[in-house]
Amino acid sequence: MLTDYGLEDGFVAACHGVIIKIAPETRIIDVCHMIPAGDVRRGAAVLAQTVPYLPEGIHVAVVDPAVGTARRAVAVRAGGRVFVGPDNGLLSWAVHAVGGADAAYELTNEELFLTPVSRTFHGRDIFAPVAAHLARGRPLTDVGPELPVDRLVVLPEPTSRVRDGAVEGEVLSVDHYGNVQLSIKADDLAALGVRNGDTLAVQLGRRQLSVPYRETFAAVPPGDVVAFADSAGLVALAVNSGDAAERLGLPPGAHVRLSPAVHAG
Repeated sequence: MLTDYGLEDGFVAACHGVIIKIAPETRIIDVCHMIPAGDVRRGAAVLAQTVPYLPEGIHVAVVDPAVGTARRAVAVRAGGRVFVGPDNGLLSWAVHAVGGADAAYELTNEELFLTPVSRTFHGRDIFAPVAAHLARGRPLTDVGPELPVDRLVVLPEPTSRVRDGAVEGEVLSVDHYGNVQLSIKADDLAALGVRNGDTLAVQLGRRQLSVPYRETFAAVPPGDVVAFADSAGLVALAVNSGDAAERLGLPPGAHVRLSPAVHAG
């Protein structure tokens, strides 16, 4: 499960309870419930980067600012897994990460829902019970009519391109520690000849910084900014023992340009 429900209320427990009551043998893995409220993009990134390490099963993701509107609720089969959630792009990057959608279905079979269905808590009343029924072996075709997979909502891919001896991208996400994950692949920096131990020219709008490129944030003194290849193979900016997003003023979506630093000879 992945949601933006937080941990201060009983929302997550209610979803767990619904699942266990329907499918008592189900094992639930909580991916994250601290996605910023309504941040579909952050939820999509966390899910996509986590799903390759999860066992095959039913993946429920709920970051649903349009809950109760005409947006569809869907189940998508991909890579031997089933993704259940709102059709708002949240599932799209994870579906792509496991090889793309094989089939998709709209959730319309009210026999599988809790009743009455709350207009504002589809996680509890639609997504959790449908996932539980599927976990018990209910055929995916029972959830509702099949949808063409090319009609699913897909989030735009994060921008990243190499040109003029630099690689340009954007802030993909900011984690709990304030580390700033970029859409730039570490392999793209390597293709420009950047190696661990080098210095990067980091352009943030009109600002330009010289930042060491190291293997880990602990390779620089506390309080210093560092760039490194993170566990997803993407370039990240961090402050050792600090918050890079706050220090650098980098919200998700901000444009960043990286290039090898040029030193005067």
